[in-house]
Amino acid sequence: MELLPRIRAEQGEMPEALRKVAEVILDDPAETARMTIVDLAERSGTSTATITRFCRALGFSGYAELRVTIASQTGRAAQQHWDTDIGQEILPADGLDKVLGVVSNSDIRLIQETAAQLDLATVEKVANVIKNAGRVLLFGVASSAAVAGEMEYRLQRIRVPTWSRSDAHSALTDAALLTGGDVAIGISHSGRTREVIEVLAEAASHGAITVAVTSHPSSPLAEVAELVLTTAARETTFRSDGFAAIHSQLLVLDVVYVAVAQRTYERTKEAFDLTVRAVTGHRLDGGR
Repeated sequence: MELLPRIRAEQGEMPEALRKVAEVILDDPAETARMTIVDLAERSGTSTATITRFCRALGFSGYAELRVTIASQTGRAAQQHWDTDIGQEILPADGLDKVLGVVSNSDIRLIQETAAQLDLATVEKVANVIKNAGRVLLFGVASSAAVAGEMEYRLQRIRVPTWSRSDAHSALTDAALLTGGDVAIGISHSGRTREVIEVLAEAASHGAITVAVTSHPSSPLAEVAELVLTTAARETTFRSDGFAAIHSQLLVLDVVYVAVAQRTYERTKEAFDLTVRAVTGHRLDGGR
């Protein structure tokens, strides 16, 4: 996982002292890359020992390695010409040109960050278990429910027996009927939505393979799942992390869907041909 998205994802789970260090780094990564360990300790109101502990918590041998990684990633972002002059805040008097700039730039970065940190080995495992599943249950609440519904439609279209639920009672009932070889996928940006955690735990207790889609790889949801697909989130005005995470959730599940379609190519092609013919009469002449 890319360092800066990882810090952003795990920040809420860190002890207070480490969280202060994370806040300074995320506030201005490029400036942090120029700081000494003493500078960063002073800026974050912590100590050099805390900085060292922060580095080791992220898997680095020391501060020098952390600085090099931050500098490398901020340098790549600059080369990709991100619009650094467009801030994250949208004010009531701002024109729609700025609104468009902030939203589109944020979403582009979000997609790039999600793609950079996505574990393709886990994607392959998820695609393979879905391909062989007797049933697939998708569950999310609020905005994640819409993502679950979209994935349900895509998998059903290629003859994967799939159901999505947004009601906890219905989802728990379905989860209780899953067996070994079935798959349950829980979607939650925070990884702390109680209902989603309960549904995955129920499915796991009956032998189903469980998959978490979350922006927080150390969250309770990730802990109860057998396979974890991580997403990125980037908050803007009027769009909390949960709303913003929709695009990254869709990207991750779209990659899974295409991987399943690859692995069931003949069946998928036949399904597409049949379904296209079924709706042809509902399209006006002259269109594609």
